[in-house]
Amino acid sequence: MKKISTPKSESAVDDDLLPEYDLDYSKGRPNHYAGKIDKSQVVVMLEPDIAEVFTTPESVNAALRALISIMPATPAKPSRRSSSAPAAQQPTV
Repeated sequence: MKKISTPKSESAVDDDLLPEYDLDYSKGRPNHYAGKIDKSQVVVMLEPDIAEVFTTPESVNAALRALISIMPATPAKPSRRSSSAPAAQQPTV
């Protein structure tokens, strides 16, 4: 009787971590800075070419505030009619 080989599990096939990287998770420490993050701030990733021009958060904020100041005010959106109900028509006399 011929022995059928079973395929390796997906985790073993997809595991591209080299054996010399022996990670010892018992030496992990909590992040002391995690609690100090201001929840009102937003982190945005800039493309490298943009980051060359805007090197500080203040320069990014100044440019965005200038852009906001020249943007037109958004007009109020007109109310939408329901597409299922046709508009009432006035009879012609």
